[in-house]
Amino acid sequence: MKQVFFGLFLALGTTGFAQSQSDEEMIKRIFDFELTKGQSYEMLDYLSNRIGGRLSGSPQAAAAVEFTRQQMLSYGFDTVFLQPVMVPHWVRGRLEVARIVNSKRLGSLDMTICAIGNSVGTGEGGITAGIIEVQSLDELKVLGKKNIEGKIVFFNRGFDQTKITTFSAYGGAVDQRGSGASEAARYGAVGVVVRSMASNHDDVPHTGALNYEEDAPRIPAVAISTVDADVLSEALKKEKDLKFYFEDHCQMLPDVLSYNVVGEIHGSEKPKEYIIVGGHLDSWDLGDGAHDDGAGCVQSIEVLRIMKELGYKPKHSIRAVMFMNEENGLRGGKKYLELAKANNEKHLAALESDSGGFSPRGFRSSGNEQVREKLQSWRFMLEPYGLYDFSGEGGGADIGPLGDTGTVLFGLYPDSQRYFNYHHTISDTFDKVNKRELELGAAAMASLVYLIDQNGLQ
Repeated sequence: MKQVFFGLFLALGTTGFAQSQSDEEMIKRIFDFELTKGQSYEMLDYLSNRIGGRLSGSPQAAAAVEFTRQQMLSYGFDTVFLQPVMVPHWVRGRLEVARIVNSKRLGSLDMTICAIGNSVGTGEGGITAGIIEVQSLDELKVLGKKNIEGKIVFFNRGFDQTKITTFSAYGGAVDQRGSGASEAARYGAVGVVVRSMASNHDDVPHTGALNYEEDAPRIPAVAISTVDADVLSEALKKEKDLKFYFEDHCQMLPDVLSYNVVGEIHGSEKPKEYIIVGGHLDSWDLGDGAHDDGAGCVQSIEVLRIMKELGYKPKHSIRAVMFMNEENGLRGGKKYLELAKANNEKHLAALESDSGGFSPRGFRSSGNEQVREKLQSWRFMLEPYGLYDFSGEGGGADIGPLGDTGTVLFGLYPDSQRYFNYHHTISDTFDKVNKRELELGAAAMASLVYLIDQNGLQ
């Protein structure tokens, strides 16, 4: 009997070792192929330089839908289709100016600003008013209506530079941009100026989205560069009665029909169970959206292309999803979930790339301890390719809605140190993307999808 159990143990151990060897060989094939025959960089070149910034509802967003659809068709994916979704259509307008007005010390001094996405505009003549600096939303409650009414509120809480992960610093500051306008309006403010969500110190303003609350007046909101935020803050220390002027002409137009773009390779064993990879096709209008999130889109398409070119037949169906409207509405992610439920689709895992095209360091996960242990068990195969950090929680905004269905969410985790130099700015352009780093990210994603497809998550 002991010999039987020993033989069974030996057989199972040999099988596991053989699978491990096979997985390592496949991962090497994936990286070798992408680093010598990758096409993600060329796709991103077209998306960034030929199409440009792709704000939801814009002609550029429509062109990006057609480009990615045609690209996936040209690669011969088993199925390529569109998911219609109505998206918001916010436009920036023709003018964005700001200045300190008639300061006793500085005179009139121009400031560098940009409108925050979804904001209403000031209209002709702009807004001129006293300005009051705060560091937090809670500080508004302390100041009260008597100190805020009729003024512009200046939110000036910067990134916590002690945070090694810049996404943590972003998370600690972004509530000012998202909720500041409505919170200030409740106390009678006529406008808000928000310090840019930036990890560096320069004269480039960062846009992004705000969310107006239904029970508060809608007042104009702009972002100010970190350099000018410091200038303004110093001026206010010396002149409490300082006046500030800004003008912009942004507005929200009626919703526009757009699409998620989906490419699929059918599963050989479980075709009704899905593993998806994705990024968001829309971007802000200031730059060309190369890092946010053109990189994630082309990496996701590349995952399927790698599998097809290597002749890999997945057990589960693998999808690449180009989500529309992550930046100022998340309509694409919500529509994908809605259609997945309507079609009774089961999603095993979803992997999003939306942290830039920098060198990959690992993956974040929303899974339970069992999933985390599974991910850690693959570390020895992934670490030779610079993938070692699997400790963090998270997934991605577009795939987030799928989490409620039991889908395990993953997020590609690249080096984060430079991301918020470019995020939501005129500087987010193709020339800031390194070809090899982008390809390493695509290969990392393909490797994780392969491991999940072969080994499951239980």
